[in-house]
Amino acid sequence: MAVKDISLKVKEILITEEQIRQKVKELGQKISEDYKDSDDFLMVCILKGGVIFMADLLRQITIPVKIEFMAVSSYGNSTSSSGIVRILKDLDTSIEGKDVLLVEDIVDTGLTLRYITEYLRGRKPRSLKICTMLDKPSRRKVDVEIHYKGFEIPDKFVIGYGLDYAGLYRNLPYIGVLE
Repeated sequence: MAVKDISLKVKEILITEEQIRQKVKELGQKISEDYKDSDDFLMVCILKGGVIFMADLLRQITIPVKIEFMAVSSYGNSTSSSGIVRILKDLDTSIEGKDVLLVEDIVDTGLTLRYITEYLRGRKPRSLKICTMLDKPSRRKVDVEIHYKGFEIPDKFVIGYGLDYAGLYRNLPYIGVLE
């Protein structure tokens, strides 16, 4: 059985493993400081792309925190968002009165994030903020406020560190550009 090297589909490495590690540490410190007085802090991970970022970020948080997960779809097997958002997995618990931090892998057009934030605001959290590993402002179609941002990237289709193409490449330890 031949071994397949998934890195062969990477045209270039955009953000290294070390750069990611450093940025996640910085974000964890800032979030810990900002939420230190919260008595009900909840991080909501948007699956599947956000899971690796959320796991690493969670390990850098130094205050009490609970976690939840949502799964949404707007890409399918395409390299661009369809703009149609489907909730595949909703939250298991109430967010009413909680300080909620939504954790995303990437903000592209903003359409999916706007839909999710409007949906969650209807559940009456005390506060709702957004943390994303990657921001691609050149593709933005709607305004969204990002409170915690890892890296701003150019308009390239990226894979790795949780980001996929057709379900593959999430396990790359860096963020690369798809060939």
